[in-house]
Amino acid sequence: MQESPYVEYHDEVYRVTGTRVALDSIVRRFWEGDAPESIVQSFPVLTLEQVYGAIAYYLRHQECIDTYLKQAEAEEAVIVEQLRHQNRALYERLARLKRERVQTHAR
Repeated sequence: MQESPYVEYHDEVYRVTGTRVALDSIVRRFWEGDAPESIVQSFPVLTLEQVYGAIAYYLRHQECIDTYLKQAEAEEAVIVEQLRHQNRALYERLARLKRERVQTHAR
């Protein structure tokens, strides 16, 4: 993939150049419809130029980055499933707390 002043690939992770902010964090917010200005507020270490650059990089390499993100989601699902089996009591407690929180906010 092309070099970019806004995105670097290192240790199998795409990041905004010179930061620890993962490209997928920017892309997911972009998918949710967040404006670049809003994304900058969520990641104060980034400039508006870096956010626009990261989004442009994603759009230029969308097929490759989408494949990368799907692979990462699949790997995460495997890890979550393994952890769920390793510590069932903790997993059930967290699931219960999440349900309670959702019910509280729904009222």
